[in-house]
Amino acid sequence: MENLKGKNVAILATNGFEESELREPMLALKKAGANVDIISENIGKIKGWSNGDWSNEYDVNKTLSEANEEAYNALVLPGGVMNPDTLRQNGEAIRFVKSFFKNKKPVAAICHAPWLLAEADVLSGRRVTSYGSIKRDLVNAGAKWEDSEVVVDEGLITSRSPKDLPMFNTKLVEEVYEGKHELQTA
Repeated sequence: MENLKGKNVAILATNGFEESELREPMLALKKAGANVDIISENIGKIKGWSNGDWSNEYDVNKTLSEANEEAYNALVLPGGVMNPDTLRQNGEAIRFVKSFFKNKKPVAAICHAPWLLAEADVLSGRRVTSYGSIKRDLVNAGAKWEDSEVVVDEGLITSRSPKDLPMFNTKLVEEVYEGKHELQTA
């Protein structure tokens, strides 16, 4: 596994995130040596969702108003339904997501999290996957959607659901290790 010592990764989430989609990438990144901060709308704790009910709480390290993309090498967006649906309505969250694309830093989104990418208007022409029920939203946002375990497109890592986490985490660590990506411009 790549050594991510000295790399800082932000996980953007709020109440209702799919717990495994925050916990497993966070553990994979930490195991590889990265520092990981959970960023949210408010300081305190956020509560996960697992198996159809509320689950464990996680400490928020920084609020969106305190966080700055410049401090991070990559961004992780866990899914669940409530979490990305709430965050895509938050202008600060959308600006935070856009800043990683503007600076060509890796972004990893799983399950329903690509809703945030559609809202941030960063999907045009990009290959992605997601939970099947939001396929049309992503296609309407200009994405080239495919039904694959994981899709990597110039530093953008996407997966469909918790069952894809092993490959998602592997690709996430690889992309954080590799760093910035030169995006094609039209």
